Amino acid sequence: MIFYKLHYLFLICFGLILNAQGKPNAEILVDEYGKEYYYDNVLKAKVYEIDGERIVIMDELYLASKPKFNNQLDRNYYFFLNKKLTRVYPLFLTALEQYRSLQADIQDMKGGEKRKHIREKQKELASQYETKLRDLTTSEGQIFAKLMNRSTGKTVYELIKELKGGFNAFLWNVQGNVADIDLKKEYNPHKYRDDEYLESLLISNWQQGYLKPYAGYEKFSIKGKE
Repeated sequence: MIFYKLHYLFLICFGLILNAQGKPNAEILVDEYGKEYYYDNVLKAKVYEIDGERIVIMDELYLASKPKFNNQLDRNYYFFLNKKLTRVYPLFLTALEQYRSLQADIQDMKGGEKRKHIREKQKELASQYETKLRDLTTSEGQIFAKLMNRSTGKTVYELIKELKGGFNAFLWNVQGNVADIDLKKEYNPHKYRDDEYLESLLISNWQQGYLKPYAGYEKFSIKGKE
């Protein structure tokens, strides 16, 4: 998959649109050069007023071209993955949020206190999400594992090994037949076709606003390629 990294510095067209509108009620910030600006969450851009004109500086934008399809089966599979992704994604966001929250909670804990907290957290999560996780199909469980790897930099196997008790049950219950999911396999869109398709779908859905990006989504890099 080919990635195009585009950095727009000044977009006159957005400047014209903004000049025709009132200034939004946004917090005034100061950049590293001492210049005041406000951040437009819709445009994903910094907006400056310089000499009576509004200058818009867009965030970096990452565009992914659609993968090359060798045949109609590939095309069908791509859209099949998109349906599965949209079903799994809300559960993934919840799992990622809970994992990060747990990491913050146990950061200063040791020994028994840490293990006890993890067990208690597992019971809480199981009561809320276990049924939904068990209902995932094998393909949905695979997508869940890939998303966790992309967002944490760790495979599901590594997460289980790291947290051991308690929380591992939450992860192992991603789907019924865990033998069909390679928990040690790393997400690599430059190497595996399924991952290439998934990465393309993620970026497209994020850019079009169909899926909410998780915090740090843009920092993804493949091990050994940083």
